[in-house]
Amino acid sequence: MFKKVIIAEDLEDINLGIEQTLKNLDIVNFQHAKYCDDAFLKIRKAILDNEPYDLLISDLSFKKDHRDLQITCGDELVEKVRELQPDIKIIAYSVEDKSHRIKSLFDNADIDGFVLKGRNSIEDLKKAIHITSTSDQKFISYEVATALQEKSNFEIDDLDIQILKHLSSGTAQDEIIQIFKDLGIKPNSKSAMEKRLSKLKDFFKANNTVHLVSIAKDMGII
Repeated sequence: MFKKVIIAEDLEDINLGIEQTLKNLDIVNFQHAKYCDDAFLKIRKAILDNEPYDLLISDLSFKKDHRDLQITCGDELVEKVRELQPDIKIIAYSVEDKSHRIKSLFDNADIDGFVLKGRNSIEDLKKAIHITSTSDQKFISYEVATALQEKSNFEIDDLDIQILKHLSSGTAQDEIIQIFKDLGIKPNSKSAMEKRLSKLKDFFKANNTVHLVSIAKDMGII
């Protein structure tokens, strides 16, 4: 079982629930940070002191206030922490249910678990902590695991996202093609662009490009 845990969570009542869960699992050495910057600094200091954390539990969304921050969201925090301390276990604990964002956390930050805040979140968190502490298995709350599985046959890559972002800002297809050519991004032909857009429209069941952009925004892809 984990011996030293840090929690990145800005809501006090949620943090208390996590702390109680840790106590119920006989984990008593834990710290709390309301800001991502503070969590990152504590993790870095623990490494320098040769007393590293075993586990990071982090929310993804943090409310903005008067403080000027370098790290503003949990997504960025877990990626930076993974680079800083590759062997630390990371569990994201969030209301986020957008499959693309969650998949990105597993792909880019190699998180060990994702627990969806909700009706079963405490039990899921207990399971996630137990599984990740005793094995290299990943834990995903059932609700989001189902959504990820449904989309497993379709991969949205960085080029797709760039295209969607350009379209959302009003850039015409021919202009996007020229931008890609100028930047040396391939494929950058008209046929390749049309094939990608057709594939995206089919998958998201979009009636047209405007509808596609709207769906992508709603899903948090762009």
